[in-house]
Amino acid sequence: MSAPQELRTFLADLARDCPRQLVRIREPVDPVYEATAVAMAAEQLPGCPVVWFDRVGSSPFPAVVNVLATRERLARGLGVAEPELNAVYSARVNRHIPPRLCADAPFEANVVEGSGLDLGILPALTHFEQDGGPYITGGHVVARDPHTGVETIGYHRIMVKGPQRLGISLHSRRRMFEYHRRAAEAGQPLPVAVVLGVPPAVSLASIVIPPADAGKFAIAGGLLDAPLEVARCRTVDLTVPRWAEMVIEGHILADEREREGPFGEFTGYASTRGTENVLIPTALQYREGAIYQSHNAGLSLEHCLFLAFPREILVTQILRRIIPNLKAVRVPIRSGCGSFHVYVSLRKTAEGQPKQAIMAVLGADHYFKHVIVVDDDIDIYNDEEVLWAVATRVQADRDLVVASGGMGTLLDPSSPDGTCAKLGIDATRPLSGFAERLTLPEQAWARARALLGLAADARPGG
Repeated sequence: MSAPQELRTFLADLARDCPRQLVRIREPVDPVYEATAVAMAAEQLPGCPVVWFDRVGSSPFPAVVNVLATRERLARGLGVAEPELNAVYSARVNRHIPPRLCADAPFEANVVEGSGLDLGILPALTHFEQDGGPYITGGHVVARDPHTGVETIGYHRIMVKGPQRLGISLHSRRRMFEYHRRAAEAGQPLPVAVVLGVPPAVSLASIVIPPADAGKFAIAGGLLDAPLEVARCRTVDLTVPRWAEMVIEGHILADEREREGPFGEFTGYASTRGTENVLIPTALQYREGAIYQSHNAGLSLEHCLFLAFPREILVTQILRRIIPNLKAVRVPIRSGCGSFHVYVSLRKTAEGQPKQAIMAVLGADHYFKHVIVVDDDIDIYNDEEVLWAVATRVQADRDLVVASGGMGTLLDPSSPDGTCAKLGIDATRPLSGFAERLTLPEQAWARARALLGLAADARPGG
């Protein structure tokens, strides 16, 4: 199984190999609330299938959502089986392969620009009752550093305000924010392209946090294990993934700001916070039979798993350099919004190791707020076990690390200004002199399972 460069190829292969992972809705659905309700209800189905809408409102384009909602589909996007996902992603994400420029692209089949440009034809969804209007959530925004020429691609929420006017927030305050700041300092708008309908490998590359001199298309090539094919835009001097379904070209204005939002964010709350930038489109290009890709908003599996997975890999890579007996890292999807909590399990061999891990994790990503480090006898994929370790192994005056005034995210509803207090909890036992955990011999567990007809791996806590 190879890593596809086309979303439509990925979906066709998924439908062929795993038909239950794609649900097709043939009846029309309303883009206001109804499509989101269907997508979120699909989370309750086995495997959280991709939802394909044949008709969303009056749009001529079909729409898909939940493509990135499972680890199995992320693995398929890299051309590997799910058990290989972490290892393959970790190996490839730092193996950069430069993109290959191609002379043409399928998205050039249809071009709309000038007075005929109307982005109202897109099936952009109004997700929640609190939202300020329809949003493009699956848009990968491409831009180039005005100083160095290094390109980037990343997710940014985009509000459809009119036929030829978009609101965009650069609230992550990473590359795109800095590129726009540099362009604005020179009194220039920032040329951008919003790419819709790409395979999982490109989406995964878009949320990597690389060194400043590394282009994200080369990272996508590494994840694909082949050069990403790119093609030139029509009205802006940028290249974009050649096999994209749709491309919106335009400029983020240098100095103009206007209200954008509210929007249902990954926190589970409506957010009015953002950078309130204005994006003026200059062209829309799309393939024959183009598929509009949306990402489910709010505290959804697609939104939060996609935030959590690369952060788990990032933290694992950092801690393996400094902690000799690291067992596992988890960024909880629901309880931590895929961004705010980190659980670390390790086999402690020296006092101070948990606090060393805490400080390394809190410095790895400004979204992180709370880190809990536990011993290797605790299952960090079970929230009850983690909280039990906190309840029985923590003394607050000894085991907490607190730092005020760190960088956070504007999307955190508990932070009025985007700064954040950081908390680390050392929930490990001292190396000696601690109470012994209750146990039973394995033969007793085996006998109990046999008598009760339980699965061979069933083992209640105790």
